[in-house]
Amino acid sequence: MFTQFFEELNISTHGNKLIKITNKIINFVNNSKVKYGILNISILHTSASLIIQENADHDVQKDLINFYDKLVPMNDKLYIHNTEGKDDMPAHIKSSLTNSNITLSIKNNQLVLGTWQGLYLFEHRIDRQTRKIFLHIIGEN
Repeated sequence: MFTQFFEELNISTHGNKLIKITNKIINFVNNSKVKYGILNISILHTSASLIIQENADHDVQKDLINFYDKLVPMNDKLYIHNTEGKDDMPAHIKSSLTNSNITLSIKNNQLVLGTWQGLYLFEHRIDRQTRKIFLHIIGEN
């Protein structure tokens, strides 16, 4: 039978970093009891993003943050929009280069991810934030 499930996660962040959310997403899928379907994950913000990335070596996360900081530096002289500080416009640019939505398959009530893949909230702001991530499953039991 066709069914849908929704959930909103609230994730507290502090600083520009990657926050692993894989287990929270897997728990949602398992609790849904959906055997086959599609999961859409959406972040409801324009200064943070979602990524699928290496989950075994933390150096990958450090290198990603360093790369994006060099690509989009926090320099007030480079941007017009800086209402909320030096990280304001760089955060918007970084989120435009990554993902605000990720769609994944569910097979046999399991989220389909590669061996070394993990799901991350990529926080682009410096100050403490509460991020909302919306989960939507469409599938069958």
